[in-house]
Amino acid sequence: MDRIAAVERALRTAAPHMLLDVVTVALREQYEAGRVELRLADYGMRSLQAVEQIPFTTEPVSIHDSPQGRVFGSQEPNVVPDREAGTVVVHLPVTIRGDRMGVLSVTLPESRYAQALLPEIQHICEALGHEILVAERDTDLYLLARRAARLTLAAEMQWQLLPGRSCSRPEFALGAHLEPAYAIFGDNFDWSVSADHLTLTLTNGMGDGIEAALLTNLAVNALRNARRAGLGLADQASLADQAVYAQYRGAAHVAVLLLRFDLASGDVEAVDAGSPRMWRMRDRTVDAISFDAQLPLGMFGDTAYVTEQHKVLPGDRLLFGSDGVYGTLSPGGESYGQRALARSLAGTGFLPPTQVPGAVLRELASYRGETPLDDDALVVCLDWYGRQTGAAFGQ
Repeated sequence: MDRIAAVERALRTAAPHMLLDVVTVALREQYEAGRVELRLADYGMRSLQAVEQIPFTTEPVSIHDSPQGRVFGSQEPNVVPDREAGTVVVHLPVTIRGDRMGVLSVTLPESRYAQALLPEIQHICEALGHEILVAERDTDLYLLARRAARLTLAAEMQWQLLPGRSCSRPEFALGAHLEPAYAIFGDNFDWSVSADHLTLTLTNGMGDGIEAALLTNLAVNALRNARRAGLGLADQASLADQAVYAQYRGAAHVAVLLLRFDLASGDVEAVDAGSPRMWRMRDRTVDAISFDAQLPLGMFGDTAYVTEQHKVLPGDRLLFGSDGVYGTLSPGGESYGQRALARSLAGTGFLPPTQVPGAVLRELASYRGETPLDDDALVVCLDWYGRQTGAAFGQ
């Protein structure tokens, strides 16, 4: 543990762009490691991109068909021996509070490898992940590494607005994804967790391109401002409604679904102000969950929003989708939300919630056939575990 503490101290004092160098030196000194490689998931969740200085020379690997990709998906270490070289390559997930970032690959001499080393190196991965999150305030290195293509300006704004792509606590786990990842404009998701509540927001700003991104940015930040002021869910919607109306005078609006989960009881408050929708899988049965539709944010500026009550039970899986998902038409003219979405959700029951959004969006791409995606597509999956009786948050 002294060795791990020394690495943590070195990471905290390192220049933001030197984090991988610090880890590489430590692994070489402590374990005689050879090659050390950090790969981060790209925005489209299709490849793992090497972290390196420009110009990039290392080819990406598939997130679905590679040793690193399998570790990213399973979140379990993988050891690949090379008998001819006398080495083993250890692939370990880099994940922080349920947010999957990437994979660290370490080549060790076969004589130095032992199963007992894995927990130690995994601790180093966790420390590295934490410091990357901090370092991203001061360097573009890790953001650039995630890009398999150039982002549009609207997409740049939307990705910077997001809290992450996955999150886990003892009471729940969730994963989310947006498509087209490199050209998203109006759809967004947000969450915040306190000692007692999870607040989840799904947002769909009207319009295209930069106009939609600006509109969504205003709405999301207005909702955050109201939440951080301690306002209830209905008042959060009202304040954001006023903010959007003050800027656009009713010419643009934002569709949102606001949810506040009580971590102890599973009681849910909801405000349905637009197009994002929710499905629930309970005991292998999928049902569309409807709330009373209220006006989208910004239409009139003085809308009085009211909350509805719902309840989730341990074992429930919730899926949320924007109209770009459930409204997508097959070549035969049937919407994805009519029957196919429920089948897709039921078919992903064996996947963790972090992988469900990508699986649903791949199914959606097959469903629409040759028809190009003409709208943003947002999918969020939430697995509800509930709080163990007498357990404190975070334990």
